This record gives sequence, C-alpha cells and structure tokens, in this order.
Amino acid sequence: MTRVSTRFPANTASENMPTYQYHCEQNGETLEVQHRMTETLKTWGELCGKLERDLGKTPADTPIATIISGGLLATVSGGTPKSESLLPMAGCCGNPSSCRHH
Repeated sequence: MTRVSTRFPANTASENMPTYQYHCEQNGETLEVQHRMTETLKTWGELCGKLERDLGKTPADTPIATIISGGLLATVSGGTPKSESLLPMAGCCGNPSSCRHH
C-alpha cells in the first residue's frame, strides 16, 4: 500500500520552491518534498535526509523515482459541455497521465 507523506524541511522558503513527489519501489512509499529545481534526489537516504526523517528498514542507497506531475491551472469562463472536454482528466494522483503506482 502506498502512503503519501508531506513534510517540508526546516528552514526552507516553501512558497518559493516547487513540490516534488518521489516513489520508492522497494517500500511502496511516496513522499512529497520541496526543494530547488536545480537539486536532484536519487536515493531513499537523500530523500529521508531532506525530510529529516528516519530511513526505517529501507537501505539508504535504495533508488527512488520522481513522479512527474503537471500543474494545470485552467479557468473556463462561459464554458459549454463541449469545452469541458478540452481539459485533460487527472489520473488518481492528479497527474493526467497517471503515476503508474496505483
């Protein structure tokens, strides 16, 4: 079962940084974290360190995958039932193409 946990690292300006979701295939957990766009997290240890969270039973060098999600913000003014079909339907995670983990 996948669990999404959100916790932002201390001393970050969360309003200025994007939020990323990372999935660990080994333990089935999906976690959210905010960090700079120039930063890349590749292992469970890096992710847990960023979140100031215990590794649990998952080894620190376990690879993680970034879940790609787009931020679609759209307003349809005076829309019709036809115009509703112009907006993509979001998958289970809010990602139009799904995250492939559910």
